[in-house]
Amino acid sequence: MFENIYKNKKVLITGNTGFKGTWLTTWLLKLGAKIVGFSKDVPTTPSAFELLKLRDKITHYQEDIRNLDKIKLILNDERPDFIFHLAAQAIVSQSYQRPLETLETNILGTANILEALRSITWPCTAILITSDKCYENVEWCWGYKENDRLGGKDIYSASKGAAELIFHAYHHSFLPSGGKVRLATARAGNVIGGGDWAQDRIVADCFRAWSKKLPVSIRNPQATRPWQHVLEPLSGYLHLGWQLNQNIKLHGESYNFGPRAEQNQSVETLLKDLSKKWGHENISDAYKVLEDRPFHEACLLKLNCDKALFDLKWNAAINYTETVTMVSNWYGKYYKQNADMFACTLEQIEEYEILAQKGKVLWSQN
Repeated sequence: MFENIYKNKKVLITGNTGFKGTWLTTWLLKLGAKIVGFSKDVPTTPSAFELLKLRDKITHYQEDIRNLDKIKLILNDERPDFIFHLAAQAIVSQSYQRPLETLETNILGTANILEALRSITWPCTAILITSDKCYENVEWCWGYKENDRLGGKDIYSASKGAAELIFHAYHHSFLPSGGKVRLATARAGNVIGGGDWAQDRIVADCFRAWSKKLPVSIRNPQATRPWQHVLEPLSGYLHLGWQLNQNIKLHGESYNFGPRAEQNQSVETLLKDLSKKWGHENISDAYKVLEDRPFHEACLLKLNCDKALFDLKWNAAINYTETVTMVSNWYGKYYKQNADMFACTLEQIEEYEILAQKGKVLWSQN
């Protein structure tokens, strides 16, 4: 996998205790990497990070991404070969409640990573993860390309667009091609998977409610999203890290990572499919629609991933049905079987790798 580029390499993951960070940590451990985690706290209860007992399997620092001195100290002490920067305030609804914290974490946190990278003296490949919401959403029906306008009408989107602008400014001003650092950004969204318990995220809300035999409350059942399993964008991040490490021409670039086109489904369709897997016979037991929406949400947002296909030869590995099945199985094992969730997560990663191999996806072929 990935030409064994991560085996025995030291990988720093910021935001390692979050949903994506937990899956990325687990996959990189499977690939033989030595993981250094950097997170402010464990963001949810329950927490996949704690269920998988990852603290015992890595070097973990509990620090705030807004603390530049701590970041510099840890980088100099650990000297990572790769960095995946995921630390963020990632919930749109919370950005309305805590706008300044969102801006500080998502913009200043990214700037701090870039500032710390300016002074390192060893080769390091860094992937900074932002979001599909970094784009100015004008509700058009085709996917956003990497050179489309950045920004947004809400604080969360503005923070992600600003992080991308900061990245490009640092790249051109301080981290040009030819130095020790190689940089790129990755953009993805609508990520679902086992172990997500964040507030106001549709899958997390579903299984929280269903585990208590309650219907989930939804705001916008007809909103359409390109749902993708968490392993899809993570394969993109790992693929980009591998390719960037080998090819200086990718330094300073940004890439979208999204699912196959057929995975554009409404919230209502996703809930119906998940509820069937959970065992609901009557759809009214699964969800109810809220009349009052507390904040604005886009009805349509998807990415054009042609650049990742052309430059990196990356493409998605699984389809919508496989995505729904994997998500349902993970939560089913947690809520109904009290299973070993580290083993379950490893099994799903291996299942995903096998499907990628069958589909002749480039990163899985070596």
